[in-house]
Amino acid sequence: MEYVAVLLPSLVVGLLFWFAMKAIFNADKSERQAEARAQAEAEARAATPADRNDPESKDKAP
Repeated sequence: MEYVAVLLPSLVVGLLFWFAMKAIFNADKSERQAEARAQAEAEARAATPADRNDPESKDKAP
């Protein structure tokens, strides 16, 4: 039983560290995915023709 009392604090601290690092890495992964989605949306908006979103171009008749 004394072995458990000696090893238990180290195991608990190790598990806490593992959960903290897992949470950090998951948050980083989520942030990278959100940034990639935002970048893709920005590129898609930049690729659309400018006159399609321009309200003044609808008023001008050729």
